[in-house]
Amino acid sequence: MSTRLQFTADDGACLHYKTWNVQGATRALVLIHRGHEHADRWDPVIPSLEMPDTAIYAWEARGHGQSEGRRGHATGFMQYVRDLDAFVRHLKASHGLTPERTVVVAHSVGAVITAAWVHDFAPRIAGLVLATPAFHVNLIVPGALTNIRLMQKLKPDSTIKSYVRGSWLTRDTQAAATYDADSAISKDISAKILVELFDTGKRVTSDAAVMDRPLLLFSAGADRVVKREAIDAFYDNYGSDQKVHLSLKDARHAIFHDLCREEAIGAIRRFAERCFEKPTPPRLEADLSHPATNEEYAGLQKPLPAPSLKGLSFSIQRSMLGTLGKLSRGIRIGHATGFDSGESLDYVYENQSRGALGLGKVIDRGYLDAIGWRGIRQRRECMNQALRFALTKVREDHLPLELMDIAGGAGRYLLDILDDPEVGSNLHVLCRDWSQSALETGRAAASARLLKNRIDHIRADAFDETSLASVDPKPSVAVVSGLYELFPENDRLQRSLRGLFSAVSPGGWLVYTGQPWHPQVEMIARTLTNRDGRFWVMRRRPQGEMDALVEAAGFRKERQWIDDFGIFTVSIARRP
Repeated sequence: MSTRLQFTADDGACLHYKTWNVQGATRALVLIHRGHEHADRWDPVIPSLEMPDTAIYAWEARGHGQSEGRRGHATGFMQYVRDLDAFVRHLKASHGLTPERTVVVAHSVGAVITAAWVHDFAPRIAGLVLATPAFHVNLIVPGALTNIRLMQKLKPDSTIKSYVRGSWLTRDTQAAATYDADSAISKDISAKILVELFDTGKRVTSDAAVMDRPLLLFSAGADRVVKREAIDAFYDNYGSDQKVHLSLKDARHAIFHDLCREEAIGAIRRFAERCFEKPTPPRLEADLSHPATNEEYAGLQKPLPAPSLKGLSFSIQRSMLGTLGKLSRGIRIGHATGFDSGESLDYVYENQSRGALGLGKVIDRGYLDAIGWRGIRQRRECMNQALRFALTKVREDHLPLELMDIAGGAGRYLLDILDDPEVGSNLHVLCRDWSQSALETGRAAASARLLKNRIDHIRADAFDETSLASVDPKPSVAVVSGLYELFPENDRLQRSLRGLFSAVSPGGWLVYTGQPWHPQVEMIARTLTNRDGRFWVMRRRPQGEMDALVEAAGFRKERQWIDDFGIFTVSIARRP
């Protein structure tokens, strides 16, 4: 017997899900349907899938089935990923779901959503099942994706109709007829979502090496909906040794409604039982950096072979940045102070193009619209959400209204918080930084806004464990924003986090940022300089590694926010 329930997504949308066998269950399966479909599509699958003491939860994505939203539309593909994270948080709070005792089973587009969630949020689930994941949809018509991208730019709200019929999905004629007759299945999909589905599939596949949960992957031998090569590439790249790829001969895309359904469900049952019996701890221990990003970092530190087309390309880019690029005010600031400096970030946050001779303003606009800088601006919005969450909790728990940023620069965003009557009332802020000039700028700004009595700007080392531990008064909220990403070694972070754990009041919060992925990491390393005048070479730190460091210091992660590109994260953890 199933029960249909609802939960509220982070943006207030009402989304549906179904449950089976919840009472007394000690472990769980979470089911994520394929694109266009809905939670009721799992009904014929459940009798074969049910296991003793196993609760089953099937979500219904926004814009699908009875869930709120325009059919096939969302603000972006990452909206579905955030919704999935909100769904799991809801299941934890409302049903006592334990991620370490949970296997997630996801199908097609749902499998891409789930893979992105596992990559970006690093949940400690027991196992991951991806069935015919739509990492690369077969659009049939040559050049179709390019045309859809162009259409989406010209008409952002455009919709694509799916060409898929039931006979494409299954060899079972009755199941195919049921699919075609199901009025709750919408064939619409936003052009924006379709484009971002491709981009997310490519991103997750290329960086699957950082994913460490046990994996069961299905492909279908006669799948006309998605391309097998992308599924194979994901499996080859996947970081866990505990992975199995089952190719179902002659099966079509909808394996849970195809003639092979019992074979697929049997494999899932056996896989889930293994995951429940022998839970796998995270591979990314806090004292080890991830080998995949270590290898990438080491490669970026080496010069490219000469001659090479890639080397020539980066040489031309450096030359342009050093000549015409200097007509752009943002690029001039980057050359003068480092593209990773507080001054550069402040300019990026302002997002107002400036430059010389007219052309400079055009170049500056292109510079500010780089995907990394767009992600940085979204990270600031994520930080605002995290701080509002933390300060609300602090007030609810009657903790001291003390906030500390250990590398806050001039602290302009801290002044904005103090000026906000909703969250800044009676709040006192400590802004620490190593740059004396940045602190002086912050003091001047605080005086100009009549806030100098509510914020202290102190020169201090963010990696000095003793200095952090001795902060008085103790903060109830500590912030580390954009700092740890600049340092590849984990020993510095461990010292800093130990100091922060001692500094933060019991029950208080740590807000920290991460950069698990970046599409321009090599371009940045080969063309831009940092605040020390060296090439800005970054080691990406996977989210699982960053979270492990935080938890090794004693904090417990509670929530995470992420930009629309999967580049920057903001997380919040609590000191017990």
